[in-house]
Amino acid sequence: MIKNWLNKLKNNKNWRVISAFTILLLAGALIEGISFVQYNYAHRLIEEELDHHVESELTLKAARVKGLLKSSEKMMKNYQWLVQSQLKSPDQIPGIIHRVVTTNSDVMSCFVAFVPDYYPEWGRLFEPATVRQGDSIFTTQIASELHDYTQREFYQQAVVENNPSWSDPYMDTDASGKLVTTYAMPLVDETGKTVAAFGIDLSCQNIIDTLNTRHNSPSTFFLLLTEDGQLISRPDSLHSQHSDVETVVRMINDSTCHREFSSTGRSKIVTFTDEENSTGYAYYANMSGRPHWQVVMVCYDDEVYSKLYHMRRNMLLLMLGAFSLLGFILYRVSQYTRRLHESRLNKERTDSELNVAQRIQSEMLPRNSITRDDVEVSGKQITAQEVGGDLYDYFIRDEKLFFCIGDVSGKGVPSSLVMAVVHSFFRSLSVHETDPAHIMTGINETACEGNEINMFVTLFIGVLDLPTGRLRYCNAGHDAPLIISQGVKQLPVNANLPVGLFNDFKYTQQHVQLPSKFTMFLYTDGLTEASDTTHQLFGLQRIIDSAQQCLEQGQTSPAVLMDTLHERAVQFADGAKQSDDLTMVAINYHRPDEAIILKETKFLSNDVKEVPELNQFIKLVADKLNLGHSLVSQLMLAVEEAVVNVMSYAYPLGVKGDITVEAKATKQWLKFIITDQGKAFDPTQGGDADTTLSAEDRPIGGLGILLVQQLMDSINYERIDGNNVLTLKKDLQPNNNNNNIIINKTKK
Repeated sequence: MIKNWLNKLKNNKNWRVISAFTILLLAGALIEGISFVQYNYAHRLIEEELDHHVESELTLKAARVKGLLKSSEKMMKNYQWLVQSQLKSPDQIPGIIHRVVTTNSDVMSCFVAFVPDYYPEWGRLFEPATVRQGDSIFTTQIASELHDYTQREFYQQAVVENNPSWSDPYMDTDASGKLVTTYAMPLVDETGKTVAAFGIDLSCQNIIDTLNTRHNSPSTFFLLLTEDGQLISRPDSLHSQHSDVETVVRMINDSTCHREFSSTGRSKIVTFTDEENSTGYAYYANMSGRPHWQVVMVCYDDEVYSKLYHMRRNMLLLMLGAFSLLGFILYRVSQYTRRLHESRLNKERTDSELNVAQRIQSEMLPRNSITRDDVEVSGKQITAQEVGGDLYDYFIRDEKLFFCIGDVSGKGVPSSLVMAVVHSFFRSLSVHETDPAHIMTGINETACEGNEINMFVTLFIGVLDLPTGRLRYCNAGHDAPLIISQGVKQLPVNANLPVGLFNDFKYTQQHVQLPSKFTMFLYTDGLTEASDTTHQLFGLQRIIDSAQQCLEQGQTSPAVLMDTLHERAVQFADGAKQSDDLTMVAINYHRPDEAIILKETKFLSNDVKEVPELNQFIKLVADKLNLGHSLVSQLMLAVEEAVVNVMSYAYPLGVKGDITVEAKATKQWLKFIITDQGKAFDPTQGGDADTTLSAEDRPIGGLGILLVQQLMDSINYERIDGNNVLTLKKDLQPNNNNNNIIINKTKK
């Protein structure tokens, strides 16, 4: 009886419709539930990502503001010694401060405020100042009984407390009428006594522009507050109805207002509601060091999550469409054929995209070999799949060869993405860094961020100083390179951990003096782990034996060496499929032994008064080499600039230090080697001044090293055994300008 009832129920058309509708309804509810979970998860991810993004933006803006202030401080330090050198000639000082204002468009005024009665003939108070008013610039003595600068904060900080400092920005109603900030630093006489405050009034317009050059969304804007919460700058214009700046400042300064830390813990967040009833977030943090200003970034909820809201709406629409499609699929078996066709198209598109990815990846690697008289470098990569996880790179900067080779764990597209990131960071970090351990540390910190799948990279980074053959390197779990010279041996390396595992791991730098002629061979485990049909590995010993045969046959050029090793590995595999990416880099180095025709040494102390002795030394060297007058002037200007820089900054103020200037010459070149035992400082890393920019757009500093680079043919810096070693080289070859020397000139 029950069986008959069930059969009738099964054959009932309405029941079948209800059943189908119920199934579709349950499926829709399940999909909606999944969509709701995904929406909440995405909302949390965006919130966390926002915290990280804001932290990056705050850090970037603070760094740019500090950079503007630091460039002004550097400019003031460059003029400090010049003003101090003229303390006995006070009539020269107005010309110097006038030059500061005329050459720096952001400087509203420059002044020197002397201690009372320092120049009795000029009165009790003496403060020469150059002031910019509109398009006019004038220099005058502004001290008076009504303008007693000794009571001002900048004078107390610089002279009494001997502490260079920035003031909080203020409106300069007396002169420029602009928002300015004052920076003052102490001046000392030859006895070391502080005698004056040397300072500038700097326009804050660049700071305001820097804070608001780029916005993440239309309503996002930045503010700058003093340490005690006073508003310094606001955006020139706001592109949305959200513009309640006063509300933001008031809530930041209100200690009773609820606030919380961001997920990174480096900034505070205040949540507020503006006049339009829109929820906003104010992220703020203090700048490190002095001045201790606050950088604030304000963003709004409806813009931060706008894409998520749109995605939610679109998901609902897509779900309704999918619902209809699902009902249609129930009645149309033919859709199966269509899906197969789409699957085939997707596969073709995927294959095409992999081919494009392969070309892009190959374009990232060095496309050409390096070929010079002293070094030849080449690399080769054979991937096991369309895209690989191996990387290598090399380039020459400041007579140093930077190179690396690495192997990302895993294969395929994920490895290729990690490879691209590591390769990019090697390039970006090594542009301004010469320490392989610092470069490795920077790459590791970046690779560890968000590395939830625990991918890692074995990496070797080397920096070869081409004039000396001194190699500095850092290894991160990679196979040790081979040094091929009198024989074949492995370079001794510290194993260290691979990149991407622990962001606080400390990488160590190693260094070695290599022979005057050698070949270095670097490789990934795709070579050592190449296997034959019986799963036997090619191994390290076969690599060493093959390299030894190349050495005995005199075939150690990079191309021949890599082709030979690859051919041996293919022969060993005997048709077995390649299972891993294979990458090789070979460096052939030859340091020419040239006859030294002159060698002179001059010992100096860090006192600019000894500069005339330096010039006499250069003239002595020039006379012995019969150098032309024009070239001698260039050499004196370049070497003096470099030595004065060492005298000024290598040793702490008041500490006496030694400087050695050694001149070496062959028939082809002349070198001045400047050595000191001061603090480590690479002048070539300061960055050249961009002279193509206008005076308003060009940052302060960099002209000294630019001058030396223009006058000399090459500059090379090394930190050797606790010494700074700066080498300036000039090629002694005649050119069309007739400015070089005449070698072995015969007097008639």
